[in-house]
Amino acid sequence: MVICASALCTPSITSHPTPYSDQAYPTMATATEHNDVARGDIPASATKERKPYDYGGNPLAHARTNDPEMRLAAFGGDFQPGLYRAPNRKFANPAPLGLSAFALTTFVLSLINVGTKNIGEPNLVVAIAFGYGGLVQLLAGMWEMAVGNTFGATALSSYGGFWLSFAIILTPGGFQIVSTLEENSAEPFLNSFGLFLMGWFIFTTILLICTLRSTVAFFLLFFTLDLAFLLLGIGYLQNDGTAPQEGCIKAGGYFGLFAAFLAWYNALAGIADNSNSFFVIPVAHFPWSDKGREIRGKTDEHTA
Repeated sequence: MVICASALCTPSITSHPTPYSDQAYPTMATATEHNDVARGDIPASATKERKPYDYGGNPLAHARTNDPEMRLAAFGGDFQPGLYRAPNRKFANPAPLGLSAFALTTFVLSLINVGTKNIGEPNLVVAIAFGYGGLVQLLAGMWEMAVGNTFGATALSSYGGFWLSFAIILTPGGFQIVSTLEENSAEPFLNSFGLFLMGWFIFTTILLICTLRSTVAFFLLFFTLDLAFLLLGIGYLQNDGTAPQEGCIKAGGYFGLFAAFLAWYNALAGIADNSNSFFVIPVAHFPWSDKGREIRGKTDEHTA
């Protein structure tokens, strides 16, 4: 704030760390914004007066973070790599890509688990798990690492590794994992695969705890995925020596379908913005989250 001796002096304009793509812009340009326009970081039109609009408080939408005060810790209650801006670089949001890769692979495998079209073997999933759910999701996780989002990097890279390992286990004849374990009976493989899935259930539970300050949509994604891993793990461990327990496998498949559609929903919330969408994708912030308290505070001010 500049202090003027004259009473007629116009007060200086303070800089507001307001996102330029999904938040209301200041009514006048600040010094920081002039510098951003000069460097080409934001368009000149971004400094013009616009109607107040917070784009629904969507945590997956892009946000400007030139101001160090806006930069959050590794996981600040949302899954938004756009909040982590590397200096002098421009990164797209890798989260929707990773979520989409996870969603499609989970969708196909879950359809097989529930017995769609009487498909009994998940051989087709091996190709998707290698190419899309594994490789592409792993790359998305590495890009999350590049933009500084520890939670996003851990989640997407880990599930990319899950699909790669899943494909390696089930590659027919390639690694001979299944044939070696089933040399005498199917039970050793079923129990081993059940333990493998229970390990991923534990890991997903850890991530689930970290979503309690995000949004309902994001929390439900990890909640349904957690139940899918749990039920599938139980199904393989509670085998009859020749096949997994059918009821648990089907139940896990249905929860997997829920998780797939929720992943696509969250991906859509990250892709859609005011440049390509006519409507806001609601994600429902938890009332105790930082964004939830902010929205509630604004509502209280308007009703006061």
